[in-house]
Order: sequence, then C-alpha cells, then structure tokens
Amino acid sequence: MSFYEEHILPHLIGAACGAKPITKQREKVVPAAEGRVLEIGMGAGPNLKFYDPSKVTHLWGLEPSLGMRRKARKAVEVSPVEVEFIDLPGEEIPLDDNSVDTVVLTYTLCTIPGAVEAVKGMRRVLKPGGKLLFCEHGAAPDESVARWQRRIEPIWKPIGGGCHLTRNIPDLIRQGGFEIEQMDMMYLPNTPRPMGFNYWGSAV
Repeated sequence: MSFYEEHILPHLIGAACGAKPITKQREKVVPAAEGRVLEIGMGAGPNLKFYDPSKVTHLWGLEPSLGMRRKARKAVEVSPVEVEFIDLPGEEIPLDDNSVDTVVLTYTLCTIPGAVEAVKGMRRVLKPGGKLLFCEHGAAPDESVARWQRRIEPIWKPIGGGCHLTRNIPDLIRQGGFEIEQMDMMYLPNTPRPMGFNYWGSAV
C-alpha cells in the first residue's frame, strides 16, 4: 500500500465513518447480530460498541488495511466482545463454509473491487438460516443526484480509497445469492446528497 493509503486514508475514513448520521445508521443494524459474527471491513472499529455481548459468541473482523487495524486498537481494547482480526481482502474470506451465524456489512461494499464475488463469499460462510445485516451508501434514485454521483465518482474514488458512489447495493446483494427480507432507504441528514443515499436492512 502507498503512504497515503496506509497513513492518511485511515484517518480520513475514520472521521467520515464516525460522523453522527452514519453512527446512527450503524446503531440501527449492528445490535441485531448474534452468534458467530463476521464483520466485513471492520476499519477502525466504529461498530464494536453496538454489539450485544449477550448475543454474540465470537466476532471475526475482516480488515485488510494494517493502518486501519492500528487505528482500531483503542476500540478493540474497550469492545464489549472479543475481536479476532482476519487480514485478507473482502473477496477472500478464510473461514469454512456454513461457519457464521451473522455477517455484518456497513459502509464497505462501496470499496470492495470484486463486490459480487465478495458477497458470494459471505453467502458461502453463512449458515443456512443465518443473516446478512447491511448498511451501505450507494446509487441515489433521483436522476439529478445520480447525475452528480456519476460526475464526482472518478475524482472521489482515489481520494476515498476506491469508494464508489454509484453502486446499486440491493442488486449487488441479490447478485451475490441473497434474498433481501427487509430494507429501508433514505438520504442521510446533514450529508451531501451524492454521498448520502443509504440502504439498510437484512438479507438471507
């Protein structure tokens, strides 16, 4: 990784992903995780405080960035659940088939290069009856906003560590082999609309 990716980008992502509107979204999704949990793209650990230790028996945190894992140390130290880091990219999940009860995916699918393959990997490790809990930003339904997303994305991606603004999150989840059982959508308050259209819910 470059100096920017290893030392500067983690702080920029940490600040952006710790914003109040995004934190409120995380709080809607993460407490529903239970059993053996795999979090994809744990980053600096902003979800950790929302896990319910009475429901989670084990937590794997998949995070390929050494810089982000370093930044996560403080959150891990005070986490209500113990964290076992997995340091491989999201497309390569080094866990057995049917070994996970819940997959947690928050503000990560926008950056994974092979998004559909990554989601297929999540489906592979998830037990029958398990759930994918997701909260992601992506393509806006309003053409005026979508037009700006398409204009901004080529500039935004290198600054944001490969973050895409135009990904259709429900389609990617379905292409990965999941059925969405519940989903809500909205523009986040106090957030630029091209970056702020959110999808959240669960899939099986």
